[in-house]
Amino acid sequence: MAEQKATNVHWHEGDITREHRAKILGHKGATLWFTGLSGSGKSTVAVELEGVLSEMGVLAYRLDGDNVRMGINKNLGFSAEDRTENIRRIGEVAKLFVDAGVIALSSFISPYAADRDQVRALHEEAGMDFIEIFVDCSLAAAEGRDPKGLYKKARAGEIKNFTGIDDPYEAPPRPEIHLHSDQQTLAEEVEQILSVLRERGIITS
Repeated sequence: MAEQKATNVHWHEGDITREHRAKILGHKGATLWFTGLSGSGKSTVAVELEGVLSEMGVLAYRLDGDNVRMGINKNLGFSAEDRTENIRRIGEVAKLFVDAGVIALSSFISPYAADRDQVRALHEEAGMDFIEIFVDCSLAAAEGRDPKGLYKKARAGEIKNFTGIDDPYEAPPRPEIHLHSDQQTLAEEVEQILSVLRERGIITS
């Protein structure tokens, strides 16, 4: 847990509540946390889901690993410590989106269970929905896709601390949603997620 260094700071509540925003938007905010190996299909399903939700009139926004590392987390590398801080920061950002009534589609390898659990606790303490989505894919299938050529570089020793090669990936033992991207179609994955969103009352259509 990050240390609070600034002193004499207090959370300032506004007059517009999360319930007000949900009424305006017609749906609740929530964080959908996509985790899995590089190349497992996290971003692919998040992009597709964002498009489907948009067509349904549901406001969603993708927080993608590479995109975030080009901005708010540009000063972080891939050591265990930097990975933890990367996830902590994006968890805080996702929480702000949820408070605004937006469905945050957070797509990160996030290989360490403790880091994901910290983000879950952050949401649950605030009474917010956090849905962990394990985009399960065999290492062989993910490496066979290798859309960015990262596995090839990792195998050649050009990239260090690469998840699945020389860094561990801790699979979620009890995710809310378990996708098998090397076995399911993209449409099946999206429908599985939409079904859970309806069951939880996050969306109604």
